[in-house]
Amino acid sequence: MSVLDHLPVMPVVIPALAAPLTLLLMRRHPGWAIAIAGVSCLAMLAIALTLLGRAGEGIVHVYELGDWSAPFGIVLVADRLSAIMLVLAASLALIALLHAVLTGVDRKGWHFHPLFQFQLMGLNGAFLTGDLFNLFVFFEVLLIASYGLLLHGQGPARLKAGVQYVVVNLVGSSLFLVALGLLYALTGTLNMADMGMRIADVAPADQGLLRIAALLLASVFAIKAAVVPLHLWLPRTYDVATPAVAGLFAIMTKVGVYSLIRVVPQVFGEGAGAAAWAPEPFLWPAALVTTAVGFAGVFVARTLSEQAAYAIIGSTGTLLIAVAGWQPETLGAALYYLVHSTIAGAALFLVSDVVARRRAGFSDNISSGTDFADRQVVGLMFMAVAIAVTGLPPLSGFIGKLLILKSVTVLPDWGWAWGVILVTTLIGVIGFARAGSAVFWKVAESDGEGEAECRGTPESAPRADLAAPIIALALLAALSAGAGWATAYGDNAAAQVLDRATNARAVLGEGAP
Repeated sequence: MSVLDHLPVMPVVIPALAAPLTLLLMRRHPGWAIAIAGVSCLAMLAIALTLLGRAGEGIVHVYELGDWSAPFGIVLVADRLSAIMLVLAASLALIALLHAVLTGVDRKGWHFHPLFQFQLMGLNGAFLTGDLFNLFVFFEVLLIASYGLLLHGQGPARLKAGVQYVVVNLVGSSLFLVALGLLYALTGTLNMADMGMRIADVAPADQGLLRIAALLLASVFAIKAAVVPLHLWLPRTYDVATPAVAGLFAIMTKVGVYSLIRVVPQVFGEGAGAAAWAPEPFLWPAALVTTAVGFAGVFVARTLSEQAAYAIIGSTGTLLIAVAGWQPETLGAALYYLVHSTIAGAALFLVSDVVARRRAGFSDNISSGTDFADRQVVGLMFMAVAIAVTGLPPLSGFIGKLLILKSVTVLPDWGWAWGVILVTTLIGVIGFARAGSAVFWKVAESDGEGEAECRGTPESAPRADLAAPIIALALLAALSAGAGWATAYGDNAAAQVLDRATNARAVLGEGAP
């Protein structure tokens, strides 16, 4: 077995090793700890890009831990979809880590870097695992790490949001275990490929339980994705989190969407009896409402970080409109928009932090204030991010929404999707224009002493915090420039996900039916 054959396990192993090392070094040698964290993220990105190239050849790379073959052993599966998510997670991690280090927020507690690495371990494991039980395990790893990251920097607001976040996810984890118990009792396996082959043989008398299990599992993923009405935990949580952490959390809702894309076609596709495409009747209207609620929140938000949190909800709803079609065209468009919306959401959190650092007492409130350092530069950055999030040309958001609008025309109710996407785009544009004009255009009248206190010294303000959002914007520009290649890769990934027979043979061997 060559070194390349071990690549699928490395995105899990690297952060698992880096986390304890950073914990041991952070107190006495923080520079070494930060260096290890950075090297870990760079190594994960390099491996993810390698897997992206290898998966692009159409090969499903299956890694059997301990040489125990599926369905009895634990397997990691690296295909096109997994590779896309790994590259996205590693890229986002580097951007968030860079911002945390340059702004010094990682030094507000000793456990930031270990928790950050464990978060990445959970994310990468969830994207690679080939069975539902280990999907649950990696969910718990990333959630436990996210609890600590949410509380990083302390404060009563974060503690209150953290309690709510923990309670909601404990409920989700409990439902996940119930669903797993039902599915294991009905099929005798938790390997997704094997379950997809066995689910057609479930006895007619058990079809009701099978459908209940499918809907429970879909509900768990909907909680993770913050789908309305299961979204109430997200705005407060993301709004109060450290901006670098919130930037990394932009991918958290996409883990729920990824799980739906991975599990539903493979396990609950054609031939699954009463559970065939079980989430479909509920997912479509929920996606429409989620899009509307998210961009309505963008319109009425009181701070830029709150606006970013609602933009995450709105973009997730738009993404799920395409996913709910369960067609190669709609899933391909969804994967392109998934990458775009994750990076754009993270960039919005980082820009809001840049604004807050320069406005002193005004923070990132959407209100007029005094002049501040780099006002024009930051204003242009905010405008670029707003264009990306709302889906205006020339950035990748426009391409992503155009692909979704085109792809959903194959669906019977495509008019609803067009109406919701176009109207919410307009609402988003108005909401961001209102925020931008208040923060970057208007200047509040105040007395000289108060103005001087809030203004500070713009010419001496550090500009290191501009680096991470600029890199995020550069990635969005690159995604626009490489849209042809990216959409082709996404279309191939979508076709691969929907071909469950081929996936089963790759995981279980040529003897699979």
